[in-house]
Amino acid sequence: MKKQNLLLPFIAIVLLLTSYTVEANPPKREMRAVWIASVANIDWPTSRELSEKEQKEELIELLDLAKEYNMNSVILQIRPTADAFFPSDLEPWSHWLTGEQCKGVNYDPLQFAIDECRKRALDIHVWLNPYRAEMDTSQNVLCESHPAVTNPKMFVTYGSTKYFNPGLPETRDHVANVVADLTRRYDIDAIHFDDYFYPYPIAGEEFPDSTAFKKYPRGFSSKEKDDWRRDNVNLIIKQLQDTIKSIKPHVEFGISPFGVWRNIEDDPSGSLTTAGVTNYDDLYADILKWQKKGWIDYVTPQLYWHIGMEAADYEILIDWWSRNTYGCHLYIGQGLYRINRDSDVRSWRSSREIRRQMNLNREYPNVDGSMYFSARSLRENPRRLKQRLVNNHYEYLALPPVNNRVEQIQTEPPANATMKWDDDEIHFHWDAAENNKAFIIYKFRKGRASNYENPENIIKITGETHATIENRFRTRPGRYFYMISAISPTNQESVPVHF
Repeated sequence: MKKQNLLLPFIAIVLLLTSYTVEANPPKREMRAVWIASVANIDWPTSRELSEKEQKEELIELLDLAKEYNMNSVILQIRPTADAFFPSDLEPWSHWLTGEQCKGVNYDPLQFAIDECRKRALDIHVWLNPYRAEMDTSQNVLCESHPAVTNPKMFVTYGSTKYFNPGLPETRDHVANVVADLTRRYDIDAIHFDDYFYPYPIAGEEFPDSTAFKKYPRGFSSKEKDDWRRDNVNLIIKQLQDTIKSIKPHVEFGISPFGVWRNIEDDPSGSLTTAGVTNYDDLYADILKWQKKGWIDYVTPQLYWHIGMEAADYEILIDWWSRNTYGCHLYIGQGLYRINRDSDVRSWRSSREIRRQMNLNREYPNVDGSMYFSARSLRENPRRLKQRLVNNHYEYLALPPVNNRVEQIQTEPPANATMKWDDDEIHFHWDAAENNKAFIIYKFRKGRASNYENPENIIKITGETHATIENRFRTRPGRYFYMISAISPTNQESVPVHF
């Protein structure tokens, strides 16, 4: 009896730990993405004076860092101000790339980025700004082929920034043509827009779109100008969704809006916040409508605030967005850039705030992962972010989610999988089958069930057709077996096959 009694606490502890481990296991599929901003040389390239070699080295460094953080996607800004990080007949080379607009480089930066992402099994979302055309008109950076020079009637200036006029049908057509060109020519996973639709309001200054309103009122009265502005944005979002799907139905269209749709004091459907700016009322972006109508495939609200913030509490907002997905994939935009030991907000003086937010994210089944702003934080690793994020949340690899709002592509398993052992390494080789975008290598102990849904069993995700892993304990064949599967362009997984 005494022995049995002594065992009871031990059994209880084991059961508790087992239960905790099952609940704590990270998901096999989870969006883990980082924004790479090119505007103002925030992330890449860090200078407009870098050589081609230095540009490539910097980008490779960021992609390798994303892999070290166990991320699976990047959002690369390739059209910051109606200019291009790729050869285009529609818009000029970006001055953020070379220091001079219209001055090109001797390679295709976007194609280079895609190739390097594919090697590393990183999905690539290309990030465009829809309306911004010139950050600061006093800088005079526009060259002779920029649309604002060739067709100035399509643009307005608000503050010191030049924008496409959202009220003009030719604006919608131009942006749609740029998106069509990108979708047609490049092997991308998604088109991505951020929060800059109508610009953030300037106190005492009306956005100068009255001429367009008079010319194209579309049945809206003068008292309904705000509704007209929202309709302008609705029209371009719908046109872009149709454009993308007409060319490549599997490519996603995602939006990363400002973190507050509407405050509850303005709309009973809004969030319990008191934000001074909202999507609906100030940026004229009716995000919920786009989700309901199926015009976007994922939404990433920018929740760059801390848990407990009075005006915009992260915890309140994640709950609100998770209850308002309307079947749209929900990722959370999180502000790594906020982490600073000297921050005025105590919560951001360590990386603990991000870890608390990650814990909260995983309590909501409608939250499918995170996108982080921005890549320079991966490089700077503020307050031991990397160690804490990887050790506590990203210990295991994960695949991007399957988005059922796009047309799915199935795939076959890789062929001719072979494995070679030596004392220190294990070498794998295989041949790609049709529609293989990337490959997953699993390791299982012989005699145990093969659980493909447990990410602990994934040892490698790669876009190449070979891999080498360290044989740390010089384990001989017989104790473990290895399998490989492929994922398709829409992240569907094939049946695994043995090495």
